[in-house]
Amino acid sequence: MKQRIVLPLLLSVLAACGGSGNRAEKETAVTTDTVLTTLADPDTIKTDAVTSATSKPNEVLFNGTMIVPPDCQATVTVLMGGTVKNSSLLSGTVVRKGQVLVILENPAFIDLQQSYLDSRAQLEYLEAEYRRQQTLAKEQAASQKKLQQSKADYLSMKSKEQAAAAQLQLLGIDPIRIEESGIRPYLEVKSPIDGYVGNVRINPGKHIAAGEPVCDVINKERTLLRLVAYEKDLAYIQKGAVVEFTVNGIGNQVFRGTLISVGQQVDEISRSLEIYARVDTVEEIFRPGMYVTARILH
Repeated sequence: MKQRIVLPLLLSVLAACGGSGNRAEKETAVTTDTVLTTLADPDTIKTDAVTSATSKPNEVLFNGTMIVPPDCQATVTVLMGGTVKNSSLLSGTVVRKGQVLVILENPAFIDLQQSYLDSRAQLEYLEAEYRRQQTLAKEQAASQKKLQQSKADYLSMKSKEQAAAAQLQLLGIDPIRIEESGIRPYLEVKSPIDGYVGNVRINPGKHIAAGEPVCDVINKERTLLRLVAYEKDLAYIQKGAVVEFTVNGIGNQVFRGTLISVGQQVDEISRSLEIYARVDTVEEIFRPGMYVTARILH
């Protein structure tokens, strides 16, 4: 009787152990499948737009700097040297196109104006004499030699007058105004564009040689991003794409731009190329040279 009772009990214990083992294996398999599905699903992965941290395998980040196009940055130079008489330029000052930046003193500037006025006055006399000789030659009252000499004197003086006028125009002076108001003692150097003054290199009393830079003027209205990309990233780059970027030193704010140009030459050593994006909204705090980190939206 005892042997019959022990055998059924032993079978029951073994069956219970086998059932719990199967349940444990099933639970382990379900947990593993869930983890693998979570890691493989890109929709469950988030990107930090501020720190640019990402776990997406296809997320491409581009580093670069802010710049302005060449026609928005001017280096102010002087075509005629002189001594700085007056200037109150400070870096960051807002200036307008045509505004006087610095006043120079140079006796050669006065001589140039005098040469123009003298040439202008003599030109009127020689032109009248040439016309008179033409009339006399038609009436055979004057020799051809006098006519030719009169013509040569007139054309020679005309070229001198035109040369002096051209030099004045290069210096930003209207020759007609000199005839009306007389000789100006100082040379005014004016801003070629609207913008902000930078890299001031002058002070009162300093002599500026011809061709020497006075300052820079920068217009930030068309700020661009110059980003560095690599040939392996070309599949993610397309003109017209939206660009999101953060600026070093401006905190967590995200700005937007539009990709406008993709470089066509890859550097042989670094395998990199330059791409350019137009900043949609230019903030007052933006400065050329600031570092940025950007990503292209698809």
